[in-house]
Amino acid sequence: MNARKVAFHTLGCKLNFSETSTIARDFGEGGYQQVKFEEKADVYVINTCSVTHNADKECKYWVRKGLQSNADAFVVVVGCYAQLKPDEIASIEGVDLVLGATEKFKITDYLEDLTKNDLGEVHSCEIDEADFYVGSYSIGDRTRAFLKVQDGCDYKCTYCTIPLARGISRSDSLQNVIENAKKIVAEGAKEIVLTGVNIGDYGKGEFGNKKHEHTFLDLIQNLDQVEGIDRFRISSIEPNLLKNETINFVSKSKRFVPHFHIPLQSGSNEILAKMKRRYQKELYIERVREIKRVMPDCCIGVDVITGFPGETEEHFLETYNFLNSLDISYLHVFTYSERDNTEAAEMELAVDFGIRKKRSKMLRVLSAKKRRLFYESQLGKTKEVLFEGNFKEGYITGFTENYVKVKSLWNPELINTKSKVVLKEIGDDGTVLFEEWKEEKILN
Repeated sequence: MNARKVAFHTLGCKLNFSETSTIARDFGEGGYQQVKFEEKADVYVINTCSVTHNADKECKYWVRKGLQSNADAFVVVVGCYAQLKPDEIASIEGVDLVLGATEKFKITDYLEDLTKNDLGEVHSCEIDEADFYVGSYSIGDRTRAFLKVQDGCDYKCTYCTIPLARGISRSDSLQNVIENAKKIVAEGAKEIVLTGVNIGDYGKGEFGNKKHEHTFLDLIQNLDQVEGIDRFRISSIEPNLLKNETINFVSKSKRFVPHFHIPLQSGSNEILAKMKRRYQKELYIERVREIKRVMPDCCIGVDVITGFPGETEEHFLETYNFLNSLDISYLHVFTYSERDNTEAAEMELAVDFGIRKKRSKMLRVLSAKKRRLFYESQLGKTKEVLFEGNFKEGYITGFTENYVKVKSLWNPELINTKSKVVLKEIGDDGTVLFEEWKEEKILN
């Protein structure tokens, strides 16, 4: 008898990717053969995201995509959108099973019978029952792995549905994080990205209680001792939880790279207060200055939201000018969209959607300018590039430790290797060209 086949598609963040990989390993242990999503499979699993306003359209698209390959396939939808809108997803034609925040880690328990359902079956807990932790990690192209260290969030940002979709803040045990990091080493990955919903809150709920058994600083200090990994990269971390001790440790670390991604969301203190963010812009300035003081070449990415309710043209220009003045490297720009069951969705003074899109476009242009300036500041410097396995138009690409994207003529022998190079010039596509490093360049 041939093994059943399963295919996966992940929408959203690095955290979702790490969890999909863990679920896929469970399928493998259950005797399933994993195939690509565009191939014929017996089961299609779609891991959804709730951050974007078109989550429903994306979900429907991937359901149809799976059924195009096999009209009789059993379709399972999991993830944040599945927790928030299970009945809505269950009504999508072709969906057979919808699993919530805790049930998604037990998918195979629900798959004794793969007969398609007329209406999707829902198994979804109340979100306050999502109080236990499931460790996860993903290995995509062998080069970079995503390691989940924390889940959930206790913050009450007025625009955000994540606490409703993932529950309270809770952490993996330090011992388990270290063990998972060693498993990633055994798989041959050279870089690990730490992921979570609010990773700066690491340590809370580590052993099922609300107090911190360990801190984020404890976590990275211990991970820095793991042999066999060349790089650790910290994903998004809240500015109020990014302490100077962490910044200074990274600056001296053996393995943690000089790259931070720090959400700002608005450069207006008035809007930050409406968002119920836990800092003002003055703190953000302090964080950026401290990072650049100890790591002048550090890459700093920023999340920002445009068109939040009540954001006037003056508020937006305040944000624009604030970002323009900061020594940052790039922006992730999000156009605000109303999310059900959030405070912001009930606020007055909604911003016209056309204005939201215009402001987002302005910030994306600013982001391109900031990235160009950062790349220009790195030209002539010697850096280490970790090459990845992607082939594009005859080139192989990789990233320096401080997240400068470089490219070289395709050579499969470079995949998952590090090379010391001198950054030379910025190509037409925005990636950086280099020349091979020679010792005399350092001596001169």
